[in-house]
Amino acid sequence: MKRAWLAPFTWPVIVETNRRLCQPKGALHAPTSDGYEPARRLWESVHRSEMTLAEATELCRRCHQMAPFCNFNGNTFVAVIRRVIADLNLPADQAAALRSLAGHIVAGTATPEQQAAFADALNNMTSPL
Repeated sequence: MKRAWLAPFTWPVIVETNRRLCQPKGALHAPTSDGYEPARRLWESVHRSEMTLAEATELCRRCHQMAPFCNFNGNTFVAVIRRVIADLNLPADQAAALRSLAGHIVAGTATPEQQAAFADALNNMTSPL
């Protein structure tokens, strides 16, 4: 099912999410010279579009890889996709598994088996998306 999953997450929300993740650790919250503008342009061009949850997860992964911020890029975009999944009406165990798998995909650490499990989980949802 396609939805505008990421529509509430404007670029200023992404920036603020990163700032909040950096603050407790005293990490530098600043844009990078190479990745910030390309990631911002990509995000702003498609985040309001209707897409599948898999496509939304892939957008978060792509933006993470562009490294728009000096620190916590993965955590920033993982937090976004986890918030999307948290808003789904899913049984707790199914939601936890989906959040974990999506987080690994966005972070770029998912194995092929985890990627397949994510696709299977999306195809076998017990609750309509």
